[in-house]
Amino acid sequence: MEDRTAISFANVAARYDGTPDILTDVSFNISGGGFYFLSGASGAGKTTLLRLIYQLHKPHRGQIKLFGKTTNDMSRNEINKLRQKMAIVFQEYSLLSHMSVFDNIALPLRVRGVPEVKIKKLVAKVLDWVGLGKYADANPKSLSGGQQQRVSVARAIIVQPAILLADEPTGNLDDENASRLMELFIQMNKMFGTTIILATHSKKLMETYKFPVIHVDNHRVVFTGKSATSESKADSEPKKVWRGPKPQNYFTELSKQFDDIGNA
Repeated sequence: MEDRTAISFANVAARYDGTPDILTDVSFNISGGGFYFLSGASGAGKTTLLRLIYQLHKPHRGQIKLFGKTTNDMSRNEINKLRQKMAIVFQEYSLLSHMSVFDNIALPLRVRGVPEVKIKKLVAKVLDWVGLGKYADANPKSLSGGQQQRVSVARAIIVQPAILLADEPTGNLDDENASRLMELFIQMNKMFGTTIILATHSKKLMETYKFPVIHVDNHRVVFTGKSATSESKADSEPKKVWRGPKPQNYFTELSKQFDDIGNA
């Protein structure tokens, strides 16, 4: 049987210089294509867990595997190649104010050397997907918080990552924009099979969308809902469903655009 494990932690502990362990003896396996909430009190270690997955922080004990590859002793170049399969969305947007919305979203493609003709087509598609088609030439600072967050999401998903990490992406948004953002993540998970881990403090969000929860408490992680090792695609269906226009056709088309990039 094919091993579909995307993320594997074995007895991982993490700390920062001069501090006690933030996380201790963390072990779990997450299969590709799952959707998980990440919860816990402020300072419990949610961001540290995301940083460990994205390889922004190294464990001082234990082993991390991503896509079946052990990361502990990887070189910087190997880690950079691994990160090309992942993306991260921050609460504070992290957009470049000296660039237009279009150029912010296009940046990951340009770094990868994708031809401009494909970049123009794909960025236009993704901007339409996040509902910001008419803002391509705008400065990010001129947009509302909800719009800036959608630009941040568009930039993250433009390379169709296998793993998407989102650190409190709805924390600064009202209910309407938070719901819209969740629908975007759900469609990405469904159409592209992206493994998504979304950190949140919102009980309302977790009660509305019935995804498994990774809860960080007392330096350890506990899974609630379907387990990380036994979850199936059907098990992770949320209570709400997409109500936009013709999602299947639209996202299939967008997925084909991503496939074209891979063949460039």
